[in-house]
Amino acid sequence: MSLFKNIFSSKKKESLDKGLEKSKTSFLSKLSKAVAGKSKVDDDVLDNLEEVLVSSDVGVTTTLKIIDRIEARVSKDKYMGTDELNTILREEISGLLSETNLGNQTEFSIPKDKKPYVIMVVGVNGVGKTTTIGKLAYQFKKQGLKVVLGAADTFRAAAIDQLQVWADRVDVPIIKQNMGSDPASVAFDTLSSAVKQDADVVIIDTAGRLHNKVNLMNELTKVKRVMQKVVENTPHEVMLVLDGSTGQNAFEQAKEFTKATEVTSLAVTKLDGTAKGGVVIGISDQFQIPVKYIGVGEGIEDLQVFNKHEFVDSFFNV
Repeated sequence: MSLFKNIFSSKKKESLDKGLEKSKTSFLSKLSKAVAGKSKVDDDVLDNLEEVLVSSDVGVTTTLKIIDRIEARVSKDKYMGTDELNTILREEISGLLSETNLGNQTEFSIPKDKKPYVIMVVGVNGVGKTTTIGKLAYQFKKQGLKVVLGAADTFRAAAIDQLQVWADRVDVPIIKQNMGSDPASVAFDTLSSAVKQDADVVIIDTAGRLHNKVNLMNELTKVKRVMQKVVENTPHEVMLVLDGSTGQNAFEQAKEFTKATEVTSLAVTKLDGTAKGGVVIGISDQFQIPVKYIGVGEGIEDLQVFNKHEFVDSFFNV
C-alpha cells in the first residue's frame, strides 16, 4: 500500500494510477526478474537494474545518475536487501526530479501579473497537440478564466478543423484564417482579439513540422516577433507537446525542438496506452525544462498537472 495515499487527491490519483498501470506493471515485472534469486543488492543486481531502467525508456544518462545514487547508498549502508529496492528507487528518483524539475504544481494556474498570459504550443503532428490545447482550455475555463485559442497551424486544414471542434466543445472563442495563411498573421489577430476581449489566457497552436529545422526556427521566430507587437515579451510560455508512447523518439523530438526554439515547458501525452511511462522521468531530468502536464487518458479531465511525487508514487506503488 502506498505511504502517500492520504496526501494526494483521490480522484486525480486514481486516474494517474490507472493511466500508468501498463508502465508500472512492465517495470515491476522486469525489476522482479532483475533481483530473482538475490537477497542483497550487489554489482549483478545493479547491472540488471541498469538494463531495466534503460529498457523502460528512462534514458541512458538519467539511468546512470540513478545507479550512481543507489551505489552510493549501498556503499554507505554496507548491506541493502533486494526487498528494499523498490522503496529506494522511489526515493532516489523523487530526489533526482526534485533537483531538476519544477513539478510541484498541484493545480492548473497562470501568473496573475501577465494578462493575457500567452502560451505558444509546439510539437510534431500526431502527438496530441490539439487535444492538449483543448483540454488545457477546458481546465482554465473551469477556473473562470477567459480563454482565446489561435489556429496558427495553417499548413493542415485538419489542424484548424480539430481546434475548431475543441473550441466548440469547451465553448471558447477561436481565431482562425484559411489554410495556407501566414501563421504570424493568425497569431497577431488572436492576440489583438484577446486584448479587446480582456482575455486571461491565449493558447496558440503552431505547425508541427520538423523536416527542416531552419524553416521551423524562422517561422516560430516570426510568430513570436509579430505577437510582441501586440503584447510585450510574448509568448510567456512555449510548451512542447511530446507523445510518451514513442519512448526514445520523444527524447529526439525534444532535442530538435529545443534547438529550434526556446522551450519553457513540456506536456507528455498518451501515457495510458503505453508501457513507456519511464520516459517522463528521463525527459524531466535531462532537459532542465519542467514537465508541466501529462496525459493519462482520453477523457477531458485526463490532462493532469504533473506532480513528481504523485507520479513516482504511482509508478512504483505495489
